[in-house]
Amino acid sequence: MADIAFLGLGVMGFPMARHLLAKGHRVTVYNRTEAKARAFVEKHGGVSAPTPREAARGQEFVFACVGNDDDLRSVALGEDGAFAGLSPGAVFVDHTTASAEVERELHALAASAGIGFVDAPVSGGQAGAENGALSIMCGGEEKDYERIEPVIGAYARAARLMGPPGAGQLTKMVNQLCIAGLVQGLAEGLHFARRAGLDAEAVISVISKGAAQSWQMENRWKSMTKGEFDFGFAVDWMRKDLAICLEEARRNGAKLPAAALIDQFYADVQAMGGGRWDTSSLIARLDR
Repeated sequence: MADIAFLGLGVMGFPMARHLLAKGHRVTVYNRTEAKARAFVEKHGGVSAPTPREAARGQEFVFACVGNDDDLRSVALGEDGAFAGLSPGAVFVDHTTASAEVERELHALAASAGIGFVDAPVSGGQAGAENGALSIMCGGEEKDYERIEPVIGAYARAARLMGPPGAGQLTKMVNQLCIAGLVQGLAEGLHFARRAGLDAEAVISVISKGAAQSWQMENRWKSMTKGEFDFGFAVDWMRKDLAICLEEARRNGAKLPAAALIDQFYADVQAMGGGRWDTSSLIARLDR
């Protein structure tokens, strides 16, 4: 069993840290809102620390799951950052969905201090985190990945090293691009079915057995037809992720016309007051 710090107890980090404790690891937690860290300890055990540096001190592994590049830098760097508390030989694992650029930056800084670093964004949403069934795409050195693989198995259904530092985030970008296209296609299909006078449930029962089938179709068609958008990943976060994708595409020359258009559709949803609605709310702008 390992000595672990977990930084960030949001909708994903909270259950992920819980799974680590359930597997018998010794876990110290840190959260920017200290009350949430105290609530975690009261409910699940472990101990809390007032700063990332204190949480990381003496740990073999540090896991982070925060909001964006700036949040990641704030918990990793500086006088109170986790890097300042880690000893050579420890490994920092970043589960944040962030840019490949920041991961390469932090990997270089960690390497200069003798610290391992793996970018490891996740897919599967809150339900995947709660159920310990996340898919994790990793970037970094093979020796570091081999050390963390059995540990992240506490909440991973699948994990794979995708390449050098930043490769995990690049793979997550592919994931988000595919999801955006799938959800827009499903929104348009359901909208069309409604306008054509078709029974949506009958339509889905047939087409979900063929080539149109997807996780989004199986899990979101019903709530989309009801106009219920309180499940899963928020529009505000999808726009953050698509911005990362579009910025990376400007660097590497990839053409993402559909993603750029869908990003603007999500901006429309935000303007409707749907920033905290889940990503399936693309149908709402069609039904206005």
